[in-house]
Amino acid sequence: MMKMNAIFVLAAALAFAASPLVSTGFNGFSPDQFPVPQTDPPLQPAGWAFSIWGVIYLWLIVSAGYGLLKRDTDPRWDRTRAPLIASLVVGAAWIPVANLSPIWATVLIWIMWGTAVLALLRAPKVDPWWLEMPLGLYAGWLTAASCVATAVLATGYGAAPVTPIHVAFLWLAIVLGLGVLRLRPRSWGYAAALVWALIGVLASNIDPLNTVMLLATGLALLAVGLTAARQAAVS
Repeated sequence: MMKMNAIFVLAAALAFAASPLVSTGFNGFSPDQFPVPQTDPPLQPAGWAFSIWGVIYLWLIVSAGYGLLKRDTDPRWDRTRAPLIASLVVGAAWIPVANLSPIWATVLIWIMWGTAVLALLRAPKVDPWWLEMPLGLYAGWLTAASCVATAVLATGYGAAPVTPIHVAFLWLAIVLGLGVLRLRPRSWGYAAALVWALIGVLASNIDPLNTVMLLATGLALLAVGLTAARQAAVS
């Protein structure tokens, strides 16, 4: 059964990575997908920040291949596989859904986040570069992405004022992120993905200038950085 689970992880990772190739891709919801068009929503990272998906896709495939060839019957690896399979299967359908329905896409991305975090929390400390790091990158980016999707959905359906709502969801992402780092100390992939997302948010709020969002994002970066530094100091 463990070997079959390892095969399913590889198949799901390949399907997940193929999803942008068989659809129109995704760099954020389109403004016209909402009753209140969302042009440059404050919490949405700059377009180039989404390039992290290339690293995530590739690393998850490499991890799954290594797991199948070298850790197929390792019970420590197998504990991660059920939630990871669930997350990747949902992820494989996410882009087509997102291009049709922001509401359902938001529901699905929270499912992806929850199962990805569960897989990360179950990951063994052995083979960190083969398992914990790619899981951390994946779960960390989803922590930001799920909050971004919810913020854009809320303001897209008329919640106001826009910037305070997006700041609130920014801090939700940080609270969730710091909670995961508390449960999984020194998860460097997870911390790196959060930092990358926050840098993307900073960049998107320079032009047009949004001082409130820049300040809130800067404080969020400081919180993540201090947490990572404190965990590194006690490692």
